[in-house]
Amino acid sequence: MLKPILLVEDDARDLELTLVALERSQLANDVVITRDGAQALDYLLREGEWTGREPGQPAVVLLDLKLPKVNGLEVLQTVRETPALRGLPVVMLTSSQEESDVVRSYDLGVNAYVVKPVEFRQFVAAIADLGMFWAVLNEPPPGSARVRRHG
Repeated sequence: MLKPILLVEDDARDLELTLVALERSQLANDVVITRDGAQALDYLLREGEWTGREPGQPAVVLLDLKLPKVNGLEVLQTVRETPALRGLPVVMLTSSQEESDVVRSYDLGVNAYVVKPVEFRQFVAAIADLGMFWAVLNEPPPGSARVRRHG
């Protein structure tokens, strides 16, 4: 079974565009959607409504920066400070091009920072490339036990 992709996005339009882009990329990974940073942390830490979910972490977290309740930088910081989550690939997927946001994201250990393209075809291509890299091509650290599909 493939690990899911965790998509953390509060904007309905961006959420729909990202889901369409992931679908067009033909990745077989399920997509788990959370709409704010607190819900994303509950999912990752198996707390709140996610207490009973199966153990294991997503292949990648696609994380918006500007989120309600807990912002993307706070989510990233918690992920990097939590030993069981530290190696989880996190991609900031945001419309912010502010230098301070980019610098802070990398300071906190983000794996990639992607500014959402405004033009739909570019956005689909960017999401397809992200999904393919993180969910299929990336080799995780030893011990993180990515489940692979065989033949």
